[in-house]
Amino acid sequence: MKEKTYEKEAAFLSPYAKHSKDTLGRMREETPCTMRTEFQRDRDRIIYSKSFLRLKNKTQVFFAPDGDHYMSRLTHTLDVSQIARSLARGLSLNEDLAEAIALGHDLGHTPFGHIGERVLDALCPTGFKHSVQSLRVVDVLEKDGRGLNLTFEVRDGIVNHSASGNPATLEGAVVSLADRIAYINHDIEDAIRAGVLTADELPACVRVFGTSTSSRINTAIRDICTESEGKPFVRMSEEKREALSELRSFMFEHVYEHANKLIQESAERMLRALYTYFNDRPEELPDLYRATAQTDVPRAVCDYLSSMTDKYAIAVFKQLFVPREGVV
Repeated sequence: MKEKTYEKEAAFLSPYAKHSKDTLGRMREETPCTMRTEFQRDRDRIIYSKSFLRLKNKTQVFFAPDGDHYMSRLTHTLDVSQIARSLARGLSLNEDLAEAIALGHDLGHTPFGHIGERVLDALCPTGFKHSVQSLRVVDVLEKDGRGLNLTFEVRDGIVNHSASGNPATLEGAVVSLADRIAYINHDIEDAIRAGVLTADELPACVRVFGTSTSSRINTAIRDICTESEGKPFVRMSEEKREALSELRSFMFEHVYEHANKLIQESAERMLRALYTYFNDRPEELPDLYRATAQTDVPRAVCDYLSSMTDKYAIAVFKQLFVPREGVV
């Protein structure tokens, strides 16, 4: 079965695609699977990891919303994966590689969305970026400290998925664009659903992509494929790129920095309190993080806090700081 995949890739993939048989390999050598390519194995390892399962209870934008149809970090990840696979298929790139990168790109994200990332970045002396933390999760923290031992290409795509990254493969570039397309579009729908925005308040640049989530995503995918097909790069046309940048700025100004302001401030105070508590008492960290704490306490604390779901962070905070009735 694996050989058939190799044959299909040789016949149909772009000369700029990363073929599965040409992977640069893993940090630790392993016996190859007789059925799956290395990128398919990586995808499966990510899906069955604990960090992936926890994404369902991590905030995307709106914390504890009234309704069941808001994006979580998990549904965002699935959205990115779908867009990335569509782009890879349209550009004759390696879908398995793009999918694996997309599924792993946010494994290191904090609870409470970007507010959590901002808090840890401000508190940790060496800073905190969720893309770097996602790589740390798959390299070090998963599997009780053994890591997932993923291929170079998937690891590279994960750590370079942010707009400032420089992925080594076109599949990594596909995921970076898919991430931006996904969160801009579904965050618009969530903001309208939450009453933070109305459709009439959206900037004129939205019309460049369309009037609905599906039309905006389709337009973006078609534009990237038209601009990049048969080329050694993956990018949007200048018109669409400028419109997406303008839309992103609008969302930061009107949604990300203002949605549920009171809840965001509460989440920030809670994470700061948790950070200070464990930074002063590293011996109370779970076993997985104590080895790191021996040489780098702030990093160990960030490892622990960023692994938390929203619900778990609240539960730990209550246990540590909220008096319980009848307990002296």
